Amino acid sequence: MKEGIHPNYQEATITCACGNVMTTNSTKKEMKVDVCSKCHPFYTNNLKIEKTGGRIEKFKNKYGIK
Repeated sequence: MKEGIHPNYQEATITCACGNVMTTNSTKKEMKVDVCSKCHPFYTNNLKIEKTGGRIEKFKNKYGIK
């Protein structure tokens, strides 16, 4: 590798809005994120999935077709 063209790779602290703090390596020393694996709905099983049907069912319901 060439000398002097690569950024400084150092230990970084990632802080989530929920208060979770993680340590990793990065070119930035500190990062702040809105969502992490501790508070994301997908990982906490609080994800709301609507199963209301597709376009055809919506069209039929809208125009009263049975």
